[in-house]
Amino acid sequence: MHVTFPRLADHAIAYAVVERDDGVVYRLLGGRAGTALPHDIRHLVVERELGLTDGFWGVVAAGAVFDSMRHLSGRRPPHAAERSAELKRMYRDRVRRADLLADLAECVAALDDPTPDEIRRLSGTKLAAAPGTLPLPETIAAAARALQVEAARWARLRPGDELRYQWPPPEVSVPRQARRSC
Repeated sequence: MHVTFPRLADHAIAYAVVERDDGVVYRLLGGRAGTALPHDIRHLVVERELGLTDGFWGVVAAGAVFDSMRHLSGRRPPHAAERSAELKRMYRDRVRRADLLADLAECVAALDDPTPDEIRRLSGTKLAAAPGTLPLPETIAAAARALQVEAARWARLRPGDELRYQWPPPEVSVPRQARRSC
């Protein structure tokens, strides 16, 4: 799947274009455009850095369609709506945890030289509502650095430029269950 984030004029309604491997293309609506890194890029970068194949982007690649997505082109597979509902139900907790992890990495990215203890404390606070083990501080620190790099790339873009990503990243394989066709 390819995801393109166009840099629009400030204050325009931002979006991403999601070209799934099944040929269906969606527009994923975002917040307001500007120099700040879009929320959906934050998710993509953190999920990529943490190797999360069952977060938001993995579920979209597998066929989930969220309310913020608008169909642009391509023939939707048979029973796509049922498949989407099943995926969202099946992965709801994992998508929620991925959202919390992205928030955690963003908070760490905003700190000046965070210590492992600071990251552990933030992890405990930010992930309190999400089941699972706490990530290693160095893992979150690496995701935070990747967010800083992408934020700098985004800030240098002019309206009309874009960032393009592949999901899953070439080095990450999608679990067999998430790969099944619609």
